[in-house]
Amino acid sequence: MSILNRRHLYLCVGHRDDLTTFLPAILRGGVDIVQLREKDLDAESQMADAKVMVPICRDFGVPFIMNDSPELAIAVGADGVHVGQEDVSVAHCRALLGHDAIVGLSTHSTTEFDDALNQSATYFSAGPISPTPTKPGRAGTGVNYAVACQARSDRPVFVTGGVTAENVADLVVAGLRYFVVVRALTEASSPESAARRIRVELDQALSAMPVEPT
Repeated sequence: MSILNRRHLYLCVGHRDDLTTFLPAILRGGVDIVQLREKDLDAESQMADAKVMVPICRDFGVPFIMNDSPELAIAVGADGVHVGQEDVSVAHCRALLGHDAIVGLSTHSTTEFDDALNQSATYFSAGPISPTPTKPGRAGTGVNYAVACQARSDRPVFVTGGVTAENVADLVVAGLRYFVVVRALTEASSPESAARRIRVELDQALSAMPVEPT
């Protein structure tokens, strides 16, 4: 069983000046895995943000993931790294981080997912199911793609793209179980309340589903 099987609400967040208050708020609200995803800052700036975030995540018992760079993940004491199709390989991440580290891999098509299943990633992401500003220029894959990926996978498949409190229950009913949230939390006027609302909707929907083997 994956160490992430019981973690269902994943935040991707970039640099913010209020990380010391924002991050505890969304963790109190129910986020249970966090990634620093910052495409525009240099390594030194990313490390500075990560060094704020890591101890907060530790206090809450929540895994902290760096985006793209296993070297930065090591430098900041992250629990793992998430890489995309054009980044370093999962094998390279494993070689640097070891067997127990969390390694995530993005997929955007059936061909990519077929290949991903043969790699030693801890989890996959699928999507975005609808176009999103966080992945400019990438078309939406649709929900059916993500559902098919999860049905075939022995590891968690986190769906990306437009997940909100309003649609998360319907996505659970469709067959999805793991969700990446960005704008619904990062743009919320009350991040803790926004996270809690998504968490409540998600947990209620999951509890109504048939119990799955673990």
